[in-house]
Amino acid sequence: MDASFNFLFSIRDGKSRSKLLGTSSRKLSTRGLSFEEVNQWSQSLARLLESPYGMITFQAFLKAEFSDENLEFWLVCEDYKKVKRSFRLSAKARKIFNCFIRVEAPREINIDHQTRELTKRNLQAPTTACFMEAQKTVFGLMEKDSYPRFLRSSIYKTLMDSRSESFKM
Repeated sequence: MDASFNFLFSIRDGKSRSKLLGTSSRKLSTRGLSFEEVNQWSQSLARLLESPYGMITFQAFLKAEFSDENLEFWLVCEDYKKVKRSFRLSAKARKIFNCFIRVEAPREINIDHQTRELTKRNLQAPTTACFMEAQKTVFGLMEKDSYPRFLRSSIYKTLMDSRSESFKM
């Protein structure tokens, strides 16, 4: 069963998960993935995203549905919060805004007008928290919509079954 899931585990390097920051891929085997870990993904979206396997599996699910922009935005924001140099904040903030937030952006996320405008104002003096409201909104959308669909998906069910079989052995 591990070989059939290798397509799910094409991961970008740990330093840069987004297209904005550059990518590099490597394969992860599911051998180290336990039934307990896969089962814990059903406890919360946060728990799913804490797991490298969970995040990658969820990302593969969203890509298959052509709806991975929310997760990509959330991951870019997580990376953005780690920026230490203020001169880099401005350039990265503009890239994120232009890619995900501005109206008709190439990877436009679904946020309300007030959040979009607040984020736009935050860009005037960018801090590591300037995307906080947009990120919270996107997390809420994933939690209410994409995450429950993921838990009902064949990807998750098949992975649970495969880990359950190896757990019984």
